[in-house]
Amino acid sequence: MYAVIFSLKRSNTLEGYQEMDELTMQEAEKINGYKGYESVYNENQEGIFISYWESMEAINEWRNNTLHKTAKLKGIEQWYDRYSIKICKIEHSNDFVKKQ
Repeated sequence: MYAVIFSLKRSNTLEGYQEMDELTMQEAEKINGYKGYESVYNENQEGIFISYWESMEAINEWRNNTLHKTAKLKGIEQWYDRYSIKICKIEHSNDFVKKQ
């Protein structure tokens, strides 16, 4: 499995951001090999969004998706002051869930 780590700082100009975010998440879910995501943001509009993928092929399909390309371009032009993307192979994972 792979993780795509998207670290970002949002700009003050977020018109259309929420709508595009919802559309791109719906689109990602259609890709065979998409496993889900986690995200966290602070009060300074900085955040980390991590998406999980079964393979590099699935990541490349997402990278080449038309809607995703449109969202990335809009992000560069308007929504982000900065961002960084890292792709990591997950060698091991250990999950814990406390029983209620």
